[in-house]
Amino acid sequence: MVGRIITTEDDIAEGAEWLARAEPRFARVLDLTGPWPLRRRADGFEALRDAILGQQVSVAAANSIRGKLLGAGFGGAEALADAAEDDLRACGLSRQKVKYVQALARAGIDFDALRHLPDEEVVAQLLPLPGIGRWTVEMYLIFALGRADVFAVDDLALAEGARMLFDLPERPKRKDFTALAAAWSPWRAVAARGLWAYYAACKLREGVAP
Repeated sequence: MVGRIITTEDDIAEGAEWLARAEPRFARVLDLTGPWPLRRRADGFEALRDAILGQQVSVAAANSIRGKLLGAGFGGAEALADAAEDDLRACGLSRQKVKYVQALARAGIDFDALRHLPDEEVVAQLLPLPGIGRWTVEMYLIFALGRADVFAVDDLALAEGARMLFDLPERPKRKDFTALAAAWSPWRAVAARGLWAYYAACKLREGVAP
């Protein structure tokens, strides 16, 4: 069962209202931050390709590499699968990322079919690919597939946001964070947006870029 799909700002508002009733701290977050962003993006090969390109580099560097790939005609799966390593390296990819993007391009993932699979089946298909960790799959589920009840317990900004919001002595570990977030079902992906917004607002208030 796929469950609720988030497609519009109205969906986010519905989830945020539910969370604010269930947990008053989320009402405080809404008062501080205003509406939480939708942040949907197109699903498909390009979304995961770009996730790999963005690993361990700045946004500007990732955008530069992506621009060079597209300019050289290596944007699509077929072109990337057939490209020579030296040509991809010339676009700014490390040898490791060449391996990752080509493994993705050659995997033959049916991205249309993923839209209709339950969350854990999407994880089962994507997680074995080199360079694709669970966090990356969770971001794909949240922002590309719009799944309403996915949460990323390994995300440091979410953990830090939760620590501040719930006055915890330290960032919650995976097990504890999973238990805490269970109360936010069926809107855990909206709760994540709220915690990211709260984290960003707190850092800006402290004069630190998030």
